Amino acid sequence: MKVIRAKTAGFCFGVKRAVNTVYEEVEKGNGPIFTYGPIIHNEEVVRDLEKKGVAVLDSPEELETVTEGTVIIRSHGVAKDIYDIIEKNGLHLVDATCPFVLKIHKIVRKESEAGNNIIIIGNGSHPEVEGIKGWCSTEAFVLESEKEAENFFYKGEKKLCVVSQTTFNYKKFNNLVEILEKKGYDIHVLNTICNATEERQTEARRIAKEVDAMVVIGGRQSSNTQKLFEICKQECENTYYIQTLDDLDVHSLQSVSCVGITAGASTPNNIIEEVQNNVRNEL
Repeated sequence: MKVIRAKTAGFCFGVKRAVNTVYEEVEKGNGPIFTYGPIIHNEEVVRDLEKKGVAVLDSPEELETVTEGTVIIRSHGVAKDIYDIIEKNGLHLVDATCPFVLKIHKIVRKESEAGNNIIIIGNGSHPEVEGIKGWCSTEAFVLESEKEAENFFYKGEKKLCVVSQTTFNYKKFNNLVEILEKKGYDIHVLNTICNATEERQTEARRIAKEVDAMVVIGGRQSSNTQKLFEICKQECENTYYIQTLDDLDVHSLQSVSCVGITAGASTPNNIIEEVQNNVRNEL
């Protein structure tokens, strides 16, 4: 049995920075401490932080009720109005937004102020995309599929600025942009997919082509893990999506000679190692 673990598996820079920021605030003991939304899309990490007294705020209404303490902005970022509420309530703000996401906020804010409308390529219900929309002062459109891009009709005179969710599938992003460009609109395209995401997806695709089975580890709400699973499934039919070792039937891999392992950007290293060690020991 051969096990190939992706070198890019696990915490990316932005996620590691965000998680470390919360634990540092806990050590300071300046409570109460809140995160606006789960700090990352990993239930194990969120549960551990809750045990240490960190509460999650899920809506602007919940945030409005907080009158003291520290509010940490999640790695996915938030809309401008969340910052406004924190400032209005006199709360201590710690911004753990991924720097790559902050860059998109600055882009869409600048483009909007210049009078341009925005197209965000990504999942409209994802926190990162919701946050990006919250920095647009002009109209913002969200497109996720080729069908949506094909059906998109724009009759406005304003220029369109196209950005992407940082964890979007790189190949799919290019396909959607190509569809939009053929429509003849005046568009300015900025590929804002994180370099780490692109590298992770490229490596996952390569490994999936080489192995008999592929294991993708990450939270069910993790967009980048979902994209990894889709990519691996295209190359290796025998692909498993798990959150922890408990979700994996190791014995189902007994008939294969080579297993690949990758993980989303919100997956802690200890979970990846636990899966890797058990696969090696059991088979």
